[in-house]
Amino acid sequence: MKLLDGKELAGFIKERQAKDVRRLRAQKISPKLAIVQVKDDPVINTYVRLKKKYGADIGIQVELHTPNQKDVPKLLNLLSNDKLVHGIIVQLPLSDPSQTDEIVNMVASQKDVDALGKNAKFEPATPMAILWLLHGYNVELAGKQILLIGRGKLVGEPLEKILRSSGYDVEVIDRSTSGLQGRALQADIIITATGSPAVLYSDMIKQGAVVVDAGVASEEGKTVGDLSPEVYKRDDLTITPAKGGVGPLTVCALFENVIRATRDLSRTKS
Repeated sequence: MKLLDGKELAGFIKERQAKDVRRLRAQKISPKLAIVQVKDDPVINTYVRLKKKYGADIGIQVELHTPNQKDVPKLLNLLSNDKLVHGIIVQLPLSDPSQTDEIVNMVASQKDVDALGKNAKFEPATPMAILWLLHGYNVELAGKQILLIGRGKLVGEPLEKILRSSGYDVEVIDRSTSGLQGRALQADIIITATGSPAVLYSDMIKQGAVVVDAGVASEEGKTVGDLSPEVYKRDDLTITPAKGGVGPLTVCALFENVIRATRDLSRTKS
């Protein structure tokens, strides 16, 4: 088994980002990220803590706002117009998910570092992290059959767009698609991002495949991915570890967008 270890790659990227932030601070520019979190949920809280810690480590101020959902539009308007805020994240899911599209489109496009709005200028963090991970371990995508499981707003949908625009052979399926096992067995590279525990089992993966688990779910108080634990008993796969695969690079990719947004907004001001 070959592990796609995101932690190792993240270490190199983090060092470079800390230098980038020091250069900005030397120019009297202090990058700031605002996180708007409506829902109190253990998985979400873990991710927010990771982002705050990462920001502190590289010198970016991370400000957490926890409003009621009805107050979010007013808050996003304030943050979008605040010259000291360079990036804004609306932490999903919302308490009322039916308002998701409406709310994420209220974030100023030049500050939409999660790239959820329709006019976003950045690549979304998790798809960017997945591609960094594959590239970092020299996984060739050209000429391979790629199966993407999950069509969610945060991962599946934007990743499908990026892969198709790059000309790769990608099939996308979701929970409503029949014949998951047969389709999975044909794939050279499987990227799964459903957020449902144990979507993919060992007998659904062909010999020597590359498997990237970008799913996150909560099961009995633990954070788990989309892969059944038995998948890790196989020694022929190139695979993300149960912890420390895509996650560490997602945080890196997000802060890459914050640094870019800070640079862009500072140039606009000057």
